[in-house]
Amino acid sequence: MNAQAPMFDLLIRNALVFDGSGAPPLVQDLAVRDGRIEAIGARLNGPATQVVEAEGLALMPGIIVSHTHFDAQITWDSGLRPSPALGVTTAVIGNCGFTIAPCRPADRDLTMRNLTQVEGMSIDVLRQGIEWGFESFPEYLAQLRRQGCAINVAAYIGHSSVRTYVMGADAARRVANDAEIAQMAALVSDAMAHGAVGFASSTSPAHNGEGGLPMPSRLADEREMAALVTAMGGRGRGVYMLTKGAHTSVSFLESLAEQSGRPVMVAALLHNSTNPQAVFDDLDAIAAANTRGHRLLGQVSCCPLTMDFTLASPYPVEGLRSWQPALALSGEALKQLLAEPSFRDGVRAELAAPTTFRLFNNEWDKVQVVEVARPEHARFEQMSVADIARAEGRDPLDVMLDLAIAEDLRTVFTAQLLNSDEQAVSRMLNHPNSIVSLSDAGAHLTFFNDAGFGLHLLGHWARERGTMSLSEAVRRLTSHPASVFGMADRGLLRAGLAADLLLFDPATVGRGPKHRVHDLPGGAARLTTDAIGVHGVWVNGQQIAGPDGLLPQPPRAGQLLTEFTS
Repeated sequence: MNAQAPMFDLLIRNALVFDGSGAPPLVQDLAVRDGRIEAIGARLNGPATQVVEAEGLALMPGIIVSHTHFDAQITWDSGLRPSPALGVTTAVIGNCGFTIAPCRPADRDLTMRNLTQVEGMSIDVLRQGIEWGFESFPEYLAQLRRQGCAINVAAYIGHSSVRTYVMGADAARRVANDAEIAQMAALVSDAMAHGAVGFASSTSPAHNGEGGLPMPSRLADEREMAALVTAMGGRGRGVYMLTKGAHTSVSFLESLAEQSGRPVMVAALLHNSTNPQAVFDDLDAIAAANTRGHRLLGQVSCCPLTMDFTLASPYPVEGLRSWQPALALSGEALKQLLAEPSFRDGVRAELAAPTTFRLFNNEWDKVQVVEVARPEHARFEQMSVADIARAEGRDPLDVMLDLAIAEDLRTVFTAQLLNSDEQAVSRMLNHPNSIVSLSDAGAHLTFFNDAGFGLHLLGHWARERGTMSLSEAVRRLTSHPASVFGMADRGLLRAGLAADLLLFDPATVGRGPKHRVHDLPGGAARLTTDAIGVHGVWVNGQQIAGPDGLLPQPPRAGQLLTEFTS
């Protein structure tokens, strides 16, 4: 070593160190050199380029988030805002199979229009923002590697993209034949050979593409699913991730885990107050599969699912069968349909009927008017639709639709949809076969933001509610997901491992209120939230965020992760 060079690049002194294992914390120093943890212990000595006095602060591995949708955003925003400022140092992209690779040039506009519908993304933002320097999945990974990113990224190969690449427009209309399934399996196998973290799909009825057609993966039969998951596991690694519709049984997913020998990650397990036992039935079935040696995990959220929406893009109700005729319409045609008594009666009847799972469950007291478009309606802001309906002696569905129509569908509503029962959510968070996830960062940019889920787990659930110890909360955000995905050198604070670090104040850590910023391509708005109590974030030893959030020009310190242990 050059004697004139500093021994350490970074030295953090006197931090309360949560090492990610779940063990009780210790007051220690931590030193970093060449992107890795050089040493950890009491009173480390030696000069350092950067010294941080951390007395009173806590140090943990950076948050690893297993459910994001940064696939498009990463091509124009190497900062992957807002996740890095919220303590995230590694993100897994491509969840639900809603990826942008592979994609033939002729299918690019269709892919973007599908994302506009299923993930609430602006078509103008996508058309201006996405850098299409690829067609195949390996070419996409190569582009990400060239561009660089503030944080580490691992990418699923996505079912809907693979299906569209092989079947074109038919992907959203029919079952695949044997030859098409073989082509899809070859694409999945090739993606795994080039470093995909796994294979992601969706059978959720809430996932619709352009014109209300199902996202392509929803047309796959069990034969296709089995073939593609088996292709994924052919090299003895990879995670199968599925956003599950009610018709997809846990027993079938267990059979896929058995055939492939690979873990199956089931999303999105959220508590529904109108059918409170359903999520626990799924978790019990997942637990039973594990006792038989078949590894299944349930993705759960530590946040109440709250979403802003307009009737021009009403994600909370798009999964209703009665709403399907509206999905292909816009403008005056959509307003005419929403005004029809027969349409409204159909929606009312479906909402009144019991079901296993849906996003919106007729709880009008949990739907609120956030922002009106016409001043004469200002009195409705911050009122629930239920309260307006009671005051006017009208049906709440009519109240919402009439107000939206009168405002040219520009009224902004918010709905608390799921996960509002904190006692139930506490049970889910502590379930031995759950994984805390569901950031959804990169999707629903204008109406939803749970990117700060990790800080919410640390602050709300560990500190304020005592649902779990802070050590356990750290483990659930770090070494647990790292072990599931086979990220061998991340998720723990150990000498020799990657220096992905989060320094925070345990007395104040949390996520701030949501607000809008206008920094998307073309100046479009997105919903964001700020970190509370975060003092620093380092990725591979380089600082990317501080007390004031993401650095103005954060270094592209992240790595594209393509090597995983089995």
